[in-house]
Amino acid sequence: MKNLITRAFTGLIFVILIVGAICVHPYAFLLLFVLIVGLALWEFYGFIKNNNKLIQRIIGMLGGMYLYAASFFYAGGYVSSCIFLPYILFLLLILIAGLYHKTSNPVNDWAIALFAQFYCAGLFSSLNFIAFDSAHSYCQFYILLIFAFVWLNDTGAYLVGTAIGKHRLFPRISPLKSWEGFWGGFIVAIAASQLLAWFYPENLTWYDLLALSVIVVVFGTFGDLIESLMKRTYEVKDSGKLLPGHGGILDRFDSVMFASPAVFLYLELFIRN
Repeated sequence: MKNLITRAFTGLIFVILIVGAICVHPYAFLLLFVLIVGLALWEFYGFIKNNNKLIQRIIGMLGGMYLYAASFFYAGGYVSSCIFLPYILFLLLILIAGLYHKTSNPVNDWAIALFAQFYCAGLFSSLNFIAFDSAHSYCQFYILLIFAFVWLNDTGAYLVGTAIGKHRLFPRISPLKSWEGFWGGFIVAIAASQLLAWFYPENLTWYDLLALSVIVVVFGTFGDLIESLMKRTYEVKDSGKLLPGHGGILDRFDSVMFASPAVFLYLELFIRN
């Protein structure tokens, strides 16, 4: 019971912080998610045991935070694409530095360092291209939609999976997830999309909302499974302990990280163009 209360309280604060930052001002959105990207990288380097040197973690953190901030200012029309040049140099220096690290498997170290940037900073950065349209106008709607569908899916999956879950979704990677839970979350997210279309038809058509809910649920589930595979590979239960009752940053954002690029693709192909 105590753990449930802790989990609920942490979840409430988490939702208020995320929604508040997204809605208050673009710079509040930037500051919060730059911090989240940094913490995600810190966690990632933390459970990759063969890449746990403090200086490497700090440099990797700062590099990823720069990428997120750069993509924000570029997507918002504040700067040109030249803002990415220092980051490209940073990636090249990662490879050059590997020549001087006396490790048994430098190629593995390169792969981990570059994957950390792609996974923790690159995927998160797609949120900026969703938040700003082609006219560089900031719009919170699609960002809020992603988080809403992820949270509704997680809630539906948890409740249904706990109640009647019997058939394992992916037992090799995540033995607790069930097909019943997946379909429970799927139905909740779709139902919410159609309620939104009914009450606010001026925002998006019903079929666009339906498509976006399906994209978020499917890709969000894959994102969850990918993070579960990483934790299983490195034999850790949670990515971190920052959020009591919920684990770490990666545990809470894995679905959003993977669903966001897919949502961006749909927006660019079918809604904005």
